Amino acid sequence: MALRGISVLELAGLGPGPYCGMVLADFGAHVTLDGPGRREGRGRLYPSSVHPSLRKKSLLLFSSGVMEKLQLGPEILQKENPKLIYARLSGFGQSGRFSRVAGHDINYLALSGVLSKIGRNGENPFPPLNLLADFGGGGLMCTLGILMALFERTRSGKGQVIDANMVEGTAYLSSFLWKTQQIGLWDQPRGQNLLDGGAPFYTTYRTADGGFMAVGALEPQFYKLLIEGLGLRHDELPPQMSVSDWPEMKKRFADVFARKTKAEWCQIFDGTDACVTPVLTFEEVAHHDHNKERGSFITDEQGVSPRPVPLLSDTPAIPSSKRDPFVGEHTEEILREFGFSQVEIDQLASDKVIKSHKPRAYL
Repeated sequence: MALRGISVLELAGLGPGPYCGMVLADFGAHVTLDGPGRREGRGRLYPSSVHPSLRKKSLLLFSSGVMEKLQLGPEILQKENPKLIYARLSGFGQSGRFSRVAGHDINYLALSGVLSKIGRNGENPFPPLNLLADFGGGGLMCTLGILMALFERTRSGKGQVIDANMVEGTAYLSSFLWKTQQIGLWDQPRGQNLLDGGAPFYTTYRTADGGFMAVGALEPQFYKLLIEGLGLRHDELPPQMSVSDWPEMKKRFADVFARKTKAEWCQIFDGTDACVTPVLTFEEVAHHDHNKERGSFITDEQGVSPRPVPLLSDTPAIPSSKRDPFVGEHTEEILREFGFSQVEIDQLASDKVIKSHKPRAYL
């Protein structure tokens, strides 16, 4: 796979860090993770953040304090190995007045400015789950930084330190919002604009059976197909871009969508360019024809999960069907790989520096 031969040590963290490690492992990197602080059940990792990649190995090493306190900061380690790439993923960054305070996705989203743009008309801003800052601006941006550092190392032969943080990562991810402020795309209050749920042709509607359909018919030719699919007449409707008529149009569209089930609307719009799709639940998504044809989701003993993407033509990720590692399952194996003798390993365990968790059978 693309990252074959790359070795990664992932130190304990919450969702964004393990997600970054998961992506690297899914594409072939050899990832060893240190797991203190993770919740366990029967010796098993619960996905309190994101479950580790099935290709990771788990080492349980007890320690306290920040990396510099442990003399494991980048300045020390890069003296030993100048090629080392040292990625630091945090909420607020390695400097600044908030750099040492606690926070979560909603706080990083708020400080980036993006949260102010998300929400319904007349309602408080609301976070889109914990995906945008944690995993988009955080984990994925950190992964990108690591890959860029790996590429640069092929030229300089040197590693570097990556300061990835969720506030700036989310802000950078939202560059489109900043670049389009001057063209009137966000002139209206939150929830009343073209792309934030204000337009009747860019929102969701409830169906007769309690499901939902997503509508994204922005362009005139797509909007025309939407109107035809709904059984409405163009000459009886106001112009598509008549903003003052949007609230009433949303009510009218909602009334029409509520007359048929989600399946019935799919029969009408599937295969058209009306930009109308069903809002699939987690239970439905793997069974949708398009997703099945592409193999977009994989099923193993732990259930259904998305296939690693993007798809690479020559060196694609190969999904693993192995279970998640138990916390500390590979502690002794990893230490032996690094040259520790069994006597030394036993002493580390006796001193409670390390801990091993072996799989058990529960009958």
